[in-house]
Amino acid sequence: MNKNERKIYLYSAFLITLVVNSAKLMALNSDGIIARYWQFNIGEYSFQFFYNMTFCLLLLYLNLSKGKFLSVLRENKKYWKLYTFNALVVVAAIMLGSVIHSLLFGAVQLPGGRMRGYFARFLLSSIMIAVVIRLILLMRESRNKDLINEQLNSAYLQAQLRLLQEQLNPHFLFNTLSSLSAIVRENPALAQNYILHLSKIFRYTLLRSGNDLVTLEKELEHLKSYIQLVKMRLENTFQIYINISEDLIHKQVLHLSLQPLVENAVKHNRATDSSPLVIEIYEENTWLIIRNNLQPTISEAEGTGLGLTNLNERYKLQTHHEIEIHQTKEYFIVKLPLL
Repeated sequence: MNKNERKIYLYSAFLITLVVNSAKLMALNSDGIIARYWQFNIGEYSFQFFYNMTFCLLLLYLNLSKGKFLSVLRENKKYWKLYTFNALVVVAAIMLGSVIHSLLFGAVQLPGGRMRGYFARFLLSSIMIAVVIRLILLMRESRNKDLINEQLNSAYLQAQLRLLQEQLNPHFLFNTLSSLSAIVRENPALAQNYILHLSKIFRYTLLRSGNDLVTLEKELEHLKSYIQLVKMRLENTFQIYINISEDLIHKQVLHLSLQPLVENAVKHNRATDSSPLVIEIYEENTWLIIRNNLQPTISEAEGTGLGLTNLNERYKLQTHHEIEIHQTKEYFIVKLPLL
């Protein structure tokens, strides 16, 4: 409960109490209808006012305090228990208020009149409190969504920056330019194709907006440009197989989720003529599987895992699903949920 919510509690309880007890103020007019049945008494009115306000604050506290019994019932969608408990609180407050009122100020002329008065005021108060509770819950939901979006944007920007840094680091540029230099000498037409794929990679990385969910078809189309660069550099020592049915090609994945996985496999594994690096991308139930044979390079330092951690965080924030990572003696496997 933050400071603003506490203010809303107090102001709402005061306003609701003032509204439901305003009829009693008509007794100040001795010629009015209310004055025939109830003589205005400042002490009696003060008791009713503050008791009613305490009731309003109690209901707000019980229903909106995080981690409390009623909040847990609402989170678990046990609405019948929630409504029953609230109804019991209202009934108990009506009966207790009537008894205390009678003990302090005596009985009224009309039998049952005080009980009916409390019932009417507290029922009206409960309805207005329910509206206030709903408004506060909507405010919390909106605030949580804003927080999630902020975290999501931060995670995405970190992933985008990291991928861009990988593409601009000396190792990547050295391999890319060395391959391009060799291709230019041997096959100028192929060099133009190489540059085209390289530009597509940067364009897709930089110009795509935010944490978009993109179709698997678009993500694979972008991945093909990166695959072409890797194949031009590693030639037959690199093999990739993509087996996705047409039914799933329009499923969605996070933007920039496939290239980093393929890039990690290329970076952390050997690729030779006798033991080529093999990457498979295929579907399994509701998952997209990216699997590579495990043959880690001896000179390569152990990875930090930040790329996978960042990707998993993006999936949790954007889709409320997590990726799965498995490693066996033969394979390294990452599973992405298809949406």
